[in-house]
Amino acid sequence: MTDALSHRFEAAQAIVKKAAEMAMAMRPAPGGPQGSLKHAQDWLTETDGKVEAFISQEIKNLFPEDGFQGEEEGQTRTGALRWVVDPIDGTSNYARGRNRWCVSLGLMEGNTPILGIIAAPPVQEFYTARLGQGAFMNGQRIHASPVTDPKIAMVELGWSHVSKREEFLKHANAILETGAMIRTLGSGTMSLVDVASGRLDGHFEMAINLWDVAAALVLLQEAGAKVSPFLEDGGLHQPTPLLTTAPGLADLLSKTVNIPLRTA
Repeated sequence: MTDALSHRFEAAQAIVKKAAEMAMAMRPAPGGPQGSLKHAQDWLTETDGKVEAFISQEIKNLFPEDGFQGEEEGQTRTGALRWVVDPIDGTSNYARGRNRWCVSLGLMEGNTPILGIIAAPPVQEFYTARLGQGAFMNGQRIHASPVTDPKIAMVELGWSHVSKREEFLKHANAILETGAMIRTLGSGTMSLVDVASGRLDGHFEMAINLWDVAAALVLLQEAGAKVSPFLEDGGLHQPTPLLTTAPGLADLLSKTVNIPLRTA
């Protein structure tokens, strides 16, 4: 399986790079959003479907025995190994010609994420991780933040159409009370890789989907971040809360938003 995984890892990186080039070529010019609404503030563009279809077909051509699940089409194939793609994470940004979006592809063995590949082409960043072998950005090792003082911390609080406004405001106030600075920037996956790379000291979202996190979970683990038991709590099948944090703020943020973290 080691050789088979290595082959998949290399092939998937090439596929994601091509998909990212496709997305860049199709990106709308800066301005008002171009696309359609699936839900309130939940955008869909032509690019989402085309990128997902491209990745799905490339994976099928190379690894027909593998399963495949995408944000737009759902689970279209089954297998012991399952690829999970978010063709454009941060579509609301993408639809306005903004830079904070990415293409995310993860590989799961059963219920365990084992490979993660994320391309953020507007900022020329390419993230990779393989379980047990570290997390990297553009080939350089990345690590979670060393911050331990909440008064110098930056924490992203994600929002989606399924989030309740009252709960969002409650969590925002609780995080602010710790002294941390809050950000809400419109791409859950990019926020997670920011935690993995130390650019953020934490990220909390009340409801996030598997395709948003399948690739990033490997990066977070390999970068030494602390993560809540998202998959065990229902994330395999439905939108589920997710907290991830720098180790030095783990206890504080866990208590602040009342979300336990994995102990191993």
